[in-house]
Amino acid sequence: MSDWTSLWYVWLILLMVFLLLLCGVSASCIKLCCRKKRPPVESFPRHPCDLPVMGIDSDSTAHSTVT
Repeated sequence: MSDWTSLWYVWLILLMVFLLLLCGVSASCIKLCCRKKRPPVESFPRHPCDLPVMGIDSDSTAHSTVT
């Protein structure tokens, strides 16, 4: 069997995989920390709106013309 130190390309591949995993974990932690520090933003700002309401009695002429 070959000596592990002579297989430099295996160590290079393992180092690259380790660095990719380390970058992924670091990016996830930074993203999570930044999400916690930001105040929650409402997707739609609340504006007061007026809603007209018109009461219709069953005996009114408006109700009889609609039905």
